[in-house]
Amino acid sequence: MAELDRNIKYTDRTFNTIKNSLVDYTKSYFPNTFNDFTPESTGMLFMEMASYVGDVLSFYLDNQVQETFIQFARQKDNLFNLAYMLGYTPKVTTVASVDVDLYQIVPAKTVGNKKVPDMDYCLTIPENTTVNNPESADLTFLISDFCNFAVSSSMDPTTISVYEVNGDQPVTFLLKKTRKAISANIKTANFSFTKAKKFDTINITGGNIIGILDCFDSDGNEWYEVPNLAQSVIMDTIKNTNPNDPNLSDDSEVPYLLRTKEVQRRFASRFIDETTLQVQFGAGSTGLTTEEIVPNPDNVGLGLPFEKTKLFTAFSPTNFVFTDTYGLAPFNTTLTIRYLTGGGVSSNVEAGTLTQVNDNGISFNNPNLANTTLATNIYNSVAANNVLAADGGQDGDTVEELRQNALGNFQNQLRTVTKEDYIIRALSMPANLGVIAKAYSQPSKIAGYQPGELPTILDLYILSYDINKKLRTASKALKHNLKTYLSQFRMINDAIKIRDAFIINIGVEFEIIVLPNFNNNLVLTKCIDALTAYFDGSRWQINQPIILSELPVLLDKIEGVQTVQDVRIVNKAGSILGYSEYAYDIFGATYKKVVYPSIDPMIFELKFPNQDIKGRVVPL
Repeated sequence: MAELDRNIKYTDRTFNTIKNSLVDYTKSYFPNTFNDFTPESTGMLFMEMASYVGDVLSFYLDNQVQETFIQFARQKDNLFNLAYMLGYTPKVTTVASVDVDLYQIVPAKTVGNKKVPDMDYCLTIPENTTVNNPESADLTFLISDFCNFAVSSSMDPTTISVYEVNGDQPVTFLLKKTRKAISANIKTANFSFTKAKKFDTINITGGNIIGILDCFDSDGNEWYEVPNLAQSVIMDTIKNTNPNDPNLSDDSEVPYLLRTKEVQRRFASRFIDETTLQVQFGAGSTGLTTEEIVPNPDNVGLGLPFEKTKLFTAFSPTNFVFTDTYGLAPFNTTLTIRYLTGGGVSSNVEAGTLTQVNDNGISFNNPNLANTTLATNIYNSVAANNVLAADGGQDGDTVEELRQNALGNFQNQLRTVTKEDYIIRALSMPANLGVIAKAYSQPSKIAGYQPGELPTILDLYILSYDINKKLRTASKALKHNLKTYLSQFRMINDAIKIRDAFIINIGVEFEIIVLPNFNNNLVLTKCIDALTAYFDGSRWQINQPIILSELPVLLDKIEGVQTVQDVRIVNKAGSILGYSEYAYDIFGATYKKVVYPSIDPMIFELKFPNQDIKGRVVPL
């Protein structure tokens, strides 16, 4: 009997369409075999089970396809992979940074007829010493560089002032130095390796991982982090001391020297999700040299070590994988990895909160003074203070921020040409340098300057977050880091001026009529929640207008709202009340139901939604 040409529909993907197709298929091809299509029949049981499975498979197939496109992906781990593919490093957490003043007291000594500081009692504070708020010891900051109070230069001055006097004679002096500090803790993880594995990986897990500080094996060899394993040369900094470079060590204005360094022991790291940092090593896994594994044809017959007299053997193109081309694979060793955790919005501490210096190896330059009572008092005098608030700290990228930042980063291709490129680059600055919350760019308004003329002068307006994720002006340190970071991408003839955007705080007042049989307070609460979500700071950008016509539509959708009588935007100003100091004429800036920003770049912010959204139920 000839095989029947079955009419199969491939477009049915939902439960009902699959079931209906199965019923039609049975009626068409098995009319005499089965004809009981009641819901309770056995045949319908199996058809519905098949439809159920088909619907589930279609759902997961659709989602899997969707998750392969960054424009539609919703799962964060997939977005992480797609972001790396586009050259963007996701932000899991971002450190806050701040300048911290470090203090110590030294006794006075007499030189001639004058009282001067006795610098023999100067202390050295090592790098990675922690400072914190005594009332919140969990939130610590790391000092990025060692501090020697005895050394003073124009780049690293030691400020000296009289601290205590007896009559008109100084008894003690106060020494002060300033160091950069970041919000981070140091944690350690050990990993043992036996046999060498090509491109071996390890995972560091935990919350708020910032990145890797350093890595050493059990033989004391340092392993270096690189952007990718094919990169064998890194830029390395060493302290400018006589043993490192006698020719340059007399220059006290340069504390560190920059040099290129080729490294075989290297690794690359990437976040595979918000709590897991994956570290990958190279493939070099033999004791043979590169010349032995992949002979150089130019050296044949020259009598060089490992040379070949004749090249009769065909070599596999994959042989180079076993060399140190991609770095070495660790084996028969234990790696000790120190990594940083912390950061986040909560690390944007207020000024004057970092006052305690923890004893992480603080020592006297003159060790012979360490056991005296005076030395003990001086040792205990070490203190700190942050004159300005810390900023730059931010929580990890949201799903939408991850998507947009990755797309924008890929678009600019490691260069900044348009003003949009500068915005994307500013928002994509590495987390260890701080985070820009909002950015906006426009051609400079310098008198006589015409856009398009050379040099191209651009104004980049930025804002950062405080500890409560409210907007504020960026610190000098954050601006410095941003300007330095952008310099590697900008066109050679571009000039950038980084400026502060203005913050205009607002409030919302509205009146509604509530449907009968609905609780007034409950409806008001739902309206306030909707307005809070609408004015969420993450949704608003610099120079974005307020579309007033959208607000009644938003409130009309709330269950229980019959009519929206009125919605008003009001200005909130005054630093005493916690608002921006800048007032704004909302009425004068409103035209055709749109509140426009000023000529000078600014942003509207609903800073305190719990108190600045006021609603009222009015009678019909």
